[in-house]
Amino acid sequence: MAETRAAPAPAAAAAEECSRKKTVVVVGVDDSDHSYSALEWAVRHVAAAAGAELVVVHGKPSASSVVSFGSPAAAGDVVNFVEADLRKRAEDVADRARRLCIANSVHGLIEVIEGEPRYVLCNAVEKHGADLLVVGSHGYGAIMRAFLGSVSDYCAHHARCSVMIVKQNKPKK
Repeated sequence: MAETRAAPAPAAAAAEECSRKKTVVVVGVDDSDHSYSALEWAVRHVAAAAGAELVVVHGKPSASSVVSFGSPAAAGDVVNFVEADLRKRAEDVADRARRLCIANSVHGLIEVIEGEPRYVLCNAVEKHGADLLVVGSHGYGAIMRAFLGSVSDYCAHHARCSVMIVKQNKPKK
């Protein structure tokens, strides 16, 4: 036997609407202007306009993934130097993202997570239950993407939410 339910009263429908979670937007940033264009887009068009919850994520590569040469003793010194540089770069990226959010009166959670950026971003989507992932595009052609890889391309195919790839405006010729 089929069960029928009456439509909820307007007050109940409004209460149910309020109890739904906010839209969660994850934005991937690195030290490129392209990623900050993506963050600006997300802040202006989604977070400020729609009141979405903003999570800014920087995937900091590990020093060992950057350095893989030389003797163990020499590599240790190099790894320590590279680690300090990567840590400083990550602090700068987080600080720049924080300033952009504050300038636009938007509160954003800023996370720096060690790992390959493409995996870090897809994992952040899962962790935060994101509805949208926003990333920048470096504008590489097919050949450069094949050699260097593309975080935005990987995320577009593997993230479990919609992905917005923001391109920087190119100057008109």
